[in-house]
Amino acid sequence: MDILELTAVELSEKIRGGEIRVRDAVEAVFERIDGTEKELNCYVTLEKEKALARAEEVQAKIDAGELTGPLAGVPMAIKDNLCTEGTLTTCSSKILENFVPTYSAEAVRNLEKAGVVIIGKTNMDEFAMGSTTETSYFGATKNPRDPGHVPGGSSGGSAAAVAAGECFAALGSDTGGSIRQPASYCGVVGMKPTYGTVSRYGLIAYGSSLDQIGPLTKDVRDCATVLEAIASHDAKDSTSLERDDLDFTSALTEDVKGMKIGIPRDYFREGLDPEVKQAVLSAAKVLEERGAVVEQFDLSLVEYAIPTYYTIAAAEASSNLERFDGIKYGFRAEEDSLHPMYKKTRSQGFGPEVKRRIMLGSFVLSSGYYDAYYIKALKVKALIKEAFDRAFEKYDVILAPVAPTTAPKLGDSLSDPMKMYLADIYTISVNLAGLPAISVPCAADEKGLPIGLQIIGACFQEKKIIRAAYTFEQSRKQEDRIHG
Repeated sequence: MDILELTAVELSEKIRGGEIRVRDAVEAVFERIDGTEKELNCYVTLEKEKALARAEEVQAKIDAGELTGPLAGVPMAIKDNLCTEGTLTTCSSKILENFVPTYSAEAVRNLEKAGVVIIGKTNMDEFAMGSTTETSYFGATKNPRDPGHVPGGSSGGSAAAVAAGECFAALGSDTGGSIRQPASYCGVVGMKPTYGTVSRYGLIAYGSSLDQIGPLTKDVRDCATVLEAIASHDAKDSTSLERDDLDFTSALTEDVKGMKIGIPRDYFREGLDPEVKQAVLSAAKVLEERGAVVEQFDLSLVEYAIPTYYTIAAAEASSNLERFDGIKYGFRAEEDSLHPMYKKTRSQGFGPEVKRRIMLGSFVLSSGYYDAYYIKALKVKALIKEAFDRAFEKYDVILAPVAPTTAPKLGDSLSDPMKMYLADIYTISVNLAGLPAISVPCAADEKGLPIGLQIIGACFQEKKIIRAAYTFEQSRKQEDRIHG
């Protein structure tokens, strides 16, 4: 039996059943990392000794009957913008190259309570700013499906690690599609929950009103299971919600009979690759054959989503990144006097994409431009939310592409920032409206690169999107079995 072929839930079942030891699972992961990491560069930091020690501790608790949950003993990876006590947390930036937090993010603590073994911190776009995981100070991550292509971003390290078998599941963060888009490019499942469902305490902020932590996994069952483990109300996070419907695994049923599914015409116009379009419409047909009612509709305001998102996200980034000044923690440039030290630290510590967004954010928040850009963007954000609310009065879920194309080649978008920004066109509205959405693999293009299907739900309707995603995934598995 190849341990790495198992899903996270299957692995935990076998560990709790005594068929596999936690240490064996951890060693299998590190053996895979030894063989592939040099080429893929999924991790910034690996903690082999800590992971092996933790494996023994978890095994003892499982043997004693203290850990009985569905993730007990599972090796997982954490995106490097989530604080981990005693482990380097860099946001893939030079300015935090030596930052070791004294506490862990709430989502990480929740995983540890569930008996997860954390094996390391994954590479990402610097401060989560990018769509390809090429803006990292520690070098680009490559797509395991084809190393000549990007894995997506900013959670590209997490998505690539899951796809390559370098962990069984991982956490990412999603500000404008940063979980769903790399999940689509790497052929794994990735979910952004409703804003406030997972505590942001310990997540190093990019855009505070948009950021949300979520899982990247091998399949929909793992996704629902990890989400159930990390979701909780947290008094330390003022945006954290109290919810009593966090039993996401209860939605793992193959039943979409009577479910109303909307397909926005606006998402299928100019700029969408024909193969991606065909894959998403074919997926809609599969759900229709399973009893769902599928209709096309006009969502509106789609063309305003990108300027609105980048105005708000850049404004929040310029405010959030103000704290990185070389005084309190992280990298400090060599300089005797205070103001030149600030200037040198920030100019040497931040990469070009981060500087670009800080400058844009400072501009839209400046006197004379605040009303013209930032306030206007907030008004459009409210209109986008209203457009989705109207759609969800009629539909249970919305089906859409995740990205206009499959994974671009390394270097393609880095030379053209506008091209990189446009890759987020189908994902960013979800963050502006605070909605939950999932990316599920639905096909591959003629080059064999994965295509993801995006399923979007109304606020707090994760169970509906999990049900639709699970039904589609199971239908696809049955189809694969029939055709060998």
